[in-house]
Amino acid sequence: MTVPKNAAMATAIRVLEAEAEAIRTLAVRMDESFLRALDIAAACTGKIAVTGMGKSGIICKKIAATLSSTGTPAIFLHAAEAVHGDLGLLDLHDAVLAISKSGETPEILEIINVSKRLGLPTIAFAGEPNSTLARCADVFLDVSVKEEACPLGLAPTTSTAAALALGDALAMALMERKGFRKEDFASVHPGGAIGKKLLRVEELMHRGDAMPSVLGSTPMPEVIYEMSRKGLGMTAVTDEKRILLGVISDGDLRRLLQRSADPLKLTAYEVMTKTPQTIFGHELGTAALSKMEELKITSLVVVDSKRAVVGVLHLHSLWRTQMF
Repeated sequence: MTVPKNAAMATAIRVLEAEAEAIRTLAVRMDESFLRALDIAAACTGKIAVTGMGKSGIICKKIAATLSSTGTPAIFLHAAEAVHGDLGLLDLHDAVLAISKSGETPEILEIINVSKRLGLPTIAFAGEPNSTLARCADVFLDVSVKEEACPLGLAPTTSTAAALALGDALAMALMERKGFRKEDFASVHPGGAIGKKLLRVEELMHRGDAMPSVLGSTPMPEVIYEMSRKGLGMTAVTDEKRILLGVISDGDLRRLLQRSADPLKLTAYEVMTKTPQTIFGHELGTAALSKMEELKITSLVVVDSKRAVVGVLHLHSLWRTQMF
């Protein structure tokens, strides 16, 4: 039997509203237990083993992945596999986060039992405050819901949404506690669109023989050849120790031709702009792009702490990063 479109829409809206209400209830329910859970997670010097069964197990995988990508090593520990050997993954420096709607899942309780024997701190997300899991864990966080959004009241929907939201809340609070920065995020997301946007200048710049660079004493014919050969529309000007003195751009050449009767007799030092724009190699490519846009320029000279030239970053190098 085909469900009428208006009935299907009503079901979808009801599910969304039920899950949203469950998450709002979690926010109201927050208390000192959350802070104790945060303290346990922050004090963990090993990894956090996130464990669950069934649909809760799938939520555990996502929470473990979020923790790992935001500065806290974490693994998903399949509860059934754990009691058949995978408990060997646990280390004395670890902590355990167990998720169970009923709080009575036998495999989960066995993991808590082993964790207690090892002296590992345990956090429980459970939907039953009076359950064995809630009573045995060091910290219990209540993720109970009024009802499942499933029309049959059977499929985990509202309960898994609540557990996932609380896991995200714990991960984000932990990230802030640890002072995890955008630069740190880049180091654990080297691939994909996120990784490209978080590339550092030193990973994008032209260096070595690909970097246009001349000495201050270089005659202008050689300067023009260097700029043409490297194809970036500019060159850095340095002293013998590669300390930056200035830059010469295509625009500088055009202005030189307008004001000088014999520009080819000059040296790079006499032509260069003495206030070049620079950036450090450890900065993000997004910061470089912002600076270029603000100053309306297409290149930045990359320098170290002693102002020695280590590379040149051109706008073209940022096109492949999907920053635009």
